[in-house]
Amino acid sequence: MKGYAWANGAATILNAVANWKGSAFGIKLQTRAEVELDRTGRVRGDVPGVDTRLIETCVRMVLERLGYSYGATVRTFSEIPVAGGLKSSSTAANAAVLATLDALQEDLDLAEAAKIGVAAAREVGVTITGALDDALASMLGGVVVTDNRQMTLLRREEFSCSVMLLIPDKKLFSGDTNIARSRLIAPVADVVFDLAMRGDYERAMTVNGLAYCAALGLSAEPMLLALQAGAKGASLSGTGPSYSAIIDENRMDALEAAWRPLGGRVIRTKANNRCASKGRESNGATRASQRDRED
Repeated sequence: MKGYAWANGAATILNAVANWKGSAFGIKLQTRAEVELDRTGRVRGDVPGVDTRLIETCVRMVLERLGYSYGATVRTFSEIPVAGGLKSSSTAANAAVLATLDALQEDLDLAEAAKIGVAAAREVGVTITGALDDALASMLGGVVVTDNRQMTLLRREEFSCSVMLLIPDKKLFSGDTNIARSRLIAPVADVVFDLAMRGDYERAMTVNGLAYCAALGLSAEPMLLALQAGAKGASLSGTGPSYSAIIDENRMDALEAAWRPLGGRVIRTKANNRCASKGRESNGATRASQRDRED
């Protein structure tokens, strides 16, 4: 009994650490999951070089919620770099939850399925606020605004744009974030939340990025270079180290030229509006539409 699923990553508009309000939008970088049920009663992750506690917990929680006593092996295959701020954990959790449902031939409302991943992330300790915004942007696609304390979706709509990502070589894990310094910028986060609720996402993400770069001691230079190249909005994604920019395709060459000397990877992609889904088939390989150049 095998199940398959896929989910897409996301990028930040408002990081929820400061005031528990969050906003993110889906992007066309993908994680696929495969879950194989067995009679061992034990759930095991099989992803070399990656901490598999989160996806194991997701599978276990689905089995427990639906009253099954199976064991399972869960595998994920991802285009999203770990600890880059592009929602690799939320995306892997969503894919693992849906693949388990696929193996069981069961269904759950997608928002409820995403909340299983949020609960698993909290149990494992890979999230500060639960990251409901990241989970729903990945699961539902489009742009979402959430209250992570109340676990509610406040706004969701489709969002079409071209996106560029700068992914530095270093990793930053959510658990290492300086929460106290992030909470100092709560008044700014309140302003960003108001902008996001009004649908002014580009300006919201830019203010968010500048504030969090200051709070976390990260460089705002990639954002300023993006704005100079004509980006409509730019931000630190999550708590870093990656940056995202919403920019017209005809300005991408200029931004890539500005970002390349900074090192790391530069990826061209688009916003994603499709929901995550069970099954082998995805919404199309992103590699065909993105340019991923490495030094």
